[in-house]
Order: sequence, then structure tokens, then C-alpha cells
Amino acid sequence: MNAVEIEQAVSLLAEQPFDAEEFPFAFLRAFGNKETTIKRLRKGDTNKSDQNGVLQTNNIHIAVAPAGQVKATLDALRGSPATQRHKARFILATDGETLEAEDLGSDEAPIVCPYAEFPNHFGFFLPLAGISTVRQIRENAFDIRATSRLNRLYLELLKDNPDWGTAERRPEMNHFMARLIFCFFAEDTDIFNGTGLFTATVEQMSARDSSNTHEVIGEIFRAMNTAIPNRATARLPRWADVFPFVNGGLFSGSLAVPRFSKIARSYLLHIGNLDWTRINPDIFGSMIQAVADDEERGRLGMHYTSVPNILKVLNPLFLDDLRARLEEAGTNARMLLNLRKRLSKIRVFDPACGSGNFLVIAYKEMRGIEAEINRRRSEGDRRTDIPLTNFRGIEIRDFPAEIARLALIIAEYQCDVLYRGQKEALQDFLPLDAENWILCGNALRLDWLSICPPSGARATPRGTDLLDLPSDAPDVAFENEGGETYICGNPPYVGSTWQDEQQKSDLGYVFSGITKNWKSLDYVSGWFMKAAEYGSITKISAAFVATNSICQGQQVSFLWPLILELGQEIIFAYKNFKWSNLASNKAGVTVVVVGISSYSTHIKKIYCVSESGSIVEKNACNINPYLVDAPNVIIKKEMQPKNDVSAMDFGNKADDGGHLTIVPNQLNAMGLTEYYRKKFIKRFFGSKEFINGEIRYCIWISDDDLSEAESNYCIKMQVDKVRNARLASKDAYARSLASRPHQFKTPRLAKKSVIVTPRVSSEERPYLPVGLMDSNGVVGDRNFALYDAPLWNMALIASRLHWVWVGTVCVRLRTDFSYSNTLGWNTFPVPPLTENQKAALTRCAEDILLAREAHFPATIADLYDPDTMPENLRAAHDRNDEVLERIYIGRRFRNDTERLEKLFEMYSKKVAPQGSRKGKTGGRS
Repeated sequence: MNAVEIEQAVSLLAEQPFDAEEFPFAFLRAFGNKETTIKRLRKGDTNKSDQNGVLQTNNIHIAVAPAGQVKATLDALRGSPATQRHKARFILATDGETLEAEDLGSDEAPIVCPYAEFPNHFGFFLPLAGISTVRQIRENAFDIRATSRLNRLYLELLKDNPDWGTAERRPEMNHFMARLIFCFFAEDTDIFNGTGLFTATVEQMSARDSSNTHEVIGEIFRAMNTAIPNRATARLPRWADVFPFVNGGLFSGSLAVPRFSKIARSYLLHIGNLDWTRINPDIFGSMIQAVADDEERGRLGMHYTSVPNILKVLNPLFLDDLRARLEEAGTNARMLLNLRKRLSKIRVFDPACGSGNFLVIAYKEMRGIEAEINRRRSEGDRRTDIPLTNFRGIEIRDFPAEIARLALIIAEYQCDVLYRGQKEALQDFLPLDAENWILCGNALRLDWLSICPPSGARATPRGTDLLDLPSDAPDVAFENEGGETYICGNPPYVGSTWQDEQQKSDLGYVFSGITKNWKSLDYVSGWFMKAAEYGSITKISAAFVATNSICQGQQVSFLWPLILELGQEIIFAYKNFKWSNLASNKAGVTVVVVGISSYSTHIKKIYCVSESGSIVEKNACNINPYLVDAPNVIIKKEMQPKNDVSAMDFGNKADDGGHLTIVPNQLNAMGLTEYYRKKFIKRFFGSKEFINGEIRYCIWISDDDLSEAESNYCIKMQVDKVRNARLASKDAYARSLASRPHQFKTPRLAKKSVIVTPRVSSEERPYLPVGLMDSNGVVGDRNFALYDAPLWNMALIASRLHWVWVGTVCVRLRTDFSYSNTLGWNTFPVPPLTENQKAALTRCAEDILLAREAHFPATIADLYDPDTMPENLRAAHDRNDEVLERIYIGRRFRNDTERLEKLFEMYSKKVAPQGSRKGKTGGRS
């Protein structure tokens, strides 16, 4: 269960009549415990309580208290031997009127609240559901609760008004929800004259059977769409006439309202009774958009984008510089004034803005800097000089675009209240500005200069094939000639394999005519290319969150030469980290943040995020597309090694329908004699077998031995199955292999030994899992292999140097390494080796193998667990690293950063002619 689902379940529990006997089980069920778990607790099989309650080991001890005895019961739970013995993290006591709870595993203050209000504290208990982002959720608990209730209302309205769920009317439904959100916020923040005015009016003026609820809401909306001078002729009911004129586009157009059932009316009143002063527009919009999206609703609550993550983009892009200038200005009035003027002219443009998270955060942070300037100049109540229209966005879906604009409006009001005061904020808030500065459209099809022009007038679209702008395109001229423009955002993550027809077409629109390799690019590449083209015409800096794959593997050679040739350079980067959400188990995608510019004078910076979340910052002379402080060389596939190392090939690919490889049970069932087993059966090593020690075999038959092998019925049956599988294949080459069904597609066998490297392995291991096999083993195609290669090659693969190279230039699957012979091995820079150096490396490889042998039958997975790696094996690898690194630079490298910088230096010298410029990319792909 995710956070929103848990909040819904907890709220439903609190709304039901209190059942003392059932409460502990209902509480655990609300946090995702399965019915089988509940059944065992109910029977007493797993209930360890000694207080007539329910104790779930390593989790929680719950007891229902006699009336008025909640505190005493909680004290008893705290002192219970069972609580200590079974390591309960939480204790909870309630009598149905009051609830108290304590987290024994932290210094958090205990909860003491009325029973009906305990859902307000649902975030306190989220560790029970395995959700680790508890602090972030607790800080945004209101947004989650509000989203949960709005979702229930939305679904109830669609149930009663199915026509509002059609493609034709869904935008109208979404617009209605945006109006409701505004009303809930406005009635709790004095924007409406009277706290709770909207909810109270609906409750008082609509019938309890909800028959006229839609009419009452419709009249309220009509009032907010009617200017004060027109009220006399509008014939508004007196109870609606008290609402102010709002409009600003929010209440224009159709004022139709869906019909309400009694349940829907009840939901609406419950939502209105929440404290909407606590709304956080930073993240609220991204959660609300899930309410209106059928596909996303199934993952409701997983849209949380933390402010710290957003600031990883915005801070190095421009906010850090603004804060530095503020620090530099001190109390100098003129410098402060100049900085304030600069702030007023900054444009922030998010061409994948969703519900506006980045724009809202940028706006709030800039308002904070402006407020400090005003404070230092003794102008604390001054109206802001930062216009909302300087925060522009493109969003392909209409509802998020509408929510983004609403989130900015709410953020502006909240900032005015915070920095100027409630009275001044209200004075300037209504009516809303009718200008539209968030555009609904396809960002990869639109001319960004026309939406966020660098000067006051609209830019003329470049090229004759650009689509016309939509009718709702912003026509808001900037009043800040000469200001800075910063492009930022979190565009969609869609790899080339998973793009739909429309997305492929979008990328073709951006890249066709520039490169022939665009079909292999991630979808986010389109945003980088559009930003680079924008920056080639006018000065901008841009930064996007992106999947780490655009800075690894072949995509680097397809994308980055095009960007660099437009005069852009990488000005900062965050290396791989998890872009987390509200799901349990730290779910999230592995991303990078990359900032580009054609004019930045700032010191370039590379940031790394540790597992604990701390950030390590490093200045760089140049950041290349692999996010390394090194020249802008592009690593391209090499079909043969560029150094004096052995050729690396694939293992054996079967294309056999799974019939040449067999597991132990299958082999035993074949009943082969010792002779047949020894002659025609070999151990088979895929990556799982090699790393985890799993057992699998394969049938291995040479052409000369085919007749003898097929004289055995069981072997012949397997060969026949292979023939049939290949004949049934849609692939012509696979069908041609049916003529030799007794063999793998690519039969390769070493004469003496083979060095094996799995194609995919975890980055958690400090070294790549390389090993040595004799000629009796068959290497599967999930591995790479060096057949009959000198053993010193293994020392190279087993080194930390090779680990950092592969981790940088090869593609990753999430954060796992995806090894490549053409990108990782054939390009690996190795200095010329003397015979003595090769002999020393051979001894190092032998020592590594001997250290492993000492721990037989431990597997590679066991041996290379970073927490339990044997000391003698660690020492053998350390010795290997020392010998190799002294060959490279005469001493040990200080860290992985220094290793990478040396490797890129060596590679660039090999591929670039002497005297070539630092930024040389080798031309377009």
C-alpha cells in the first residue's frame, strides 16, 4: 500500500463506530497486513501480547484501554516484558475516545489526540507499512489527506455522472475540480469574506438529499464569474452574491456542475472541513493530477517530488548564484536594489511542467530572497516585483496545466501573506489575473521561443514546418527586457524500447535531419536538444532531470555531440541518485541532473549523492557527457581492443527453445549412463550460475559424434525438440539453424580455460564478478568470455580501475552494471605492459582465485557482498589494484574520481590528434 491508500484506510476506520475487540486487527489491516496475517494474530498463533492486546513481532503492541485509562495502559505497554522481548517498535493504546501512541525506536514526541483525529497522524505509523519517507510524508500529511478525499469525491461524481468521464467532458470535469480546490483554499484563508463560507453555503442551501447541490454550487460559481458592476443585472441569489468576483479564467466558460449523490455531498463537506491553510503547492499539484488521470490513479500517492530533489536542479542552475549575490551585497542598499531588479527580470521556463512543482519552488525561493532584500532595505511590506507571468510552462495534458497555474496563484498568495501580511495579500489578490502563461501542448512540437520569448515581442517561429501555436498560447509580453532565462524540469522518462508511436514521432520531429540514430534515444533527449537549440539563439541556461542512460553507453555518442556542437557545455551535474516517491521500499527511478549553457561563467560543479543523502561537491574544469571532469571525448564502440589485451567474445547463445540446457532434475530423469553423461553433458554457466552458484547443464555434441549421441533416445528427443523450436521461429536465421539442432547457435569452447565476465551485475559489489573456468564448462551468452586468454587479463577486469570505467561508459540497468565488450573492454585504456608487469598481474589474479578457493563453497555473490567480503579476498584485490595503479601513475589513485580522470585523459590521447581542442567531440553521429 502507498501513503494515500493507507490514509484512506485509516480515515475510514476512524469514521466507523469504535469496536474495542476489532480495533487492533482493523488498525493493522489499514497498514497493509494481509488477511492471513490477521487470521494468525486473531487465533493467537503469532500474537505475543501479555497485556490482553495484540503484539506483532518487530512491529507494534496495541491494547484497548478501559474508559479513561489510556495513559496507564500505554505505560503498561511500555513496561511490558513482551514489548521488549519481541522488539515492538510502536505501542498504542485507545479507549475509543482518546488515542496515545509512542515510537520506541525514535525520539519522536508521542501522539496524544482524540480518537477521531488520529488519521491526522497516519504518517507517524508509516514504518509499519515499510514506507521510509516518513518525515517527508509527515511534513506533507495535509496534501496526502486532501488528495485522498478529492480522489474519493472524483470517483463518486464519475459514478453518478458517467458522461462527465468521457473524453469529450473530462476536461470540464477537471476544470470543475480545480474550481473546488480554489474554493476550499479561499474560504480558509479569508480570500472569501468569511471562514468556511463555501462549504457552509453548500451545506445550508443544498438539500440533505443532494437533489439541488449542483444548482447551489453552480450559482456560487456564477457569482465568482460576475464582476461587481454587473451584479445588479445578474440576479444572483443573496447567499451567492456574498462571494467575490474571482474569474481570471478560472470561472470563465461553462459553469455546469455534475450532479451530487448524498455520498458525494458528504465527501464534499468533509473535504471543506479540512484545514486548507496547510496546503503545500510545492507538491499538492503533482498529487492532484493523479486524481484526474485513470492510468495514474492506480499509483495514487506515488507522485511526491521532494523539494530537496527539485532544488538539486534549481540551486546550481541559478538560485545558488542569487544567494551568493545576496551575501555579497550585505547591507549595501544599491547592490540590494540591483539584485532585486535582477530578480524581477528572471524568467523560469519548464517545458514539461506537469502540475508546476519546479515553477512553484522557483517562485517561492525567489520570493524568499526578495523578502530578505526588502528586509535589509527596511521595505518589508513592499509589493513584490516578481511577476507570476515570468514562470512559464508547457504541459501536454490540460488538467495538470490548469493545476500548475492554480498552484502558482496559491503560492503567490501564501508568499504575500508570509512576507507582507494578510491584509496586504488580500488587497491585491482578487480578481485573478486573466493572463495565461501555462500552455497546454506538446513541448517537442512547439517553438519554445514563441512561448518564452527572450524579448518583449513574440518570436517568429523558426522554420516553415513548425506547428501553429495552440489558440491558448500565452500572449503575455515580458516587462523585463534583457532578463535571464532559465529552463528546467523533469521531462518524461521513456526509453527507446518503450516509446509509443506518438513519442517516436515526437523524437523524429526534433532529430530527423540532424542524426540518423534518434530512434535509439530516450524520450528526454528531445528536451535537451530543444534547450540546446534555444540556447544557440539567445543566452539561457537549462537543467533537466533525466534517466542516467543518456550519459552512458551508445546514447552519449548519439546525443551529446549534437548539443556540444551548438556551443553548449555542461555547467553542473548530479550523478546517479534515486528520484524517490511516496511508495514503500524506497521505490524510485535512478536519475541524473544535467545543466547546460553556452555562456555560464560559474565554476563547473559535479555533485554526488551518498546513500545517507549527503551531497559531495567537486569543482571541475570541464564536465564531459559522462559527467566526469575530463575532456569532451565520446566513447564509441570498438569491435576490437584498442590495447594489447585479448579479444572478448560473447558466451554461447542457444536459440534452442530451452532444450539444450537442462536443470539437475531433468538430467537425472534422462537416466544417462556414466559414458553418455561424461561425453555429451557439460556444466553450463549463465550469469546466475556463475554468480549465485546455481546448477545447470547442457547437451554438447560435436558433428563427428552426432550419430552416437542420437543413438540415445533421451538425447535424441531433446535434439528433436530443438529442431522443432527452430523451425517454428519467425526469425529466418533461427529457422536455418534447424539443420544443426544438436548445437548452440554460436558454439564456442575453450581449449584450456576461459575468463568469464557476467553481462549484468550489481553496482553494490566493489569489483566486477570475473572468474576462471576450465574447458569442461560451457559459458552462456549472459556472460562475456576471453577464450584461452593469458590470466593477466583477469587482473585488469578485477580491478577498481575497470569497475569505474565500465560503470561510467557502459549502459546501466537502473544502477546495475550492464557490461559491454565493445564499449567497456575494447575501449579500456591500458598502458603498454612489459613482460614483468604481465607476470606481476598474473600473480595478482592467481592470488584472487586462491583467496576465493579458501572459502569454498561460497559463491561469487557470497564472497563479494560488500558487508561480508572476506578479508583475505579484499586484501588480494587491494594488492591487485596497487600493482596495476603503479603501472598507470607510479602510485595508488586517491579515489575513483582520480581514476576516471586518468582513464579519460589516456583515452582522449589515443583517439584525438595532438593539439586538438579540449571540447572536440569527433563530429556528428
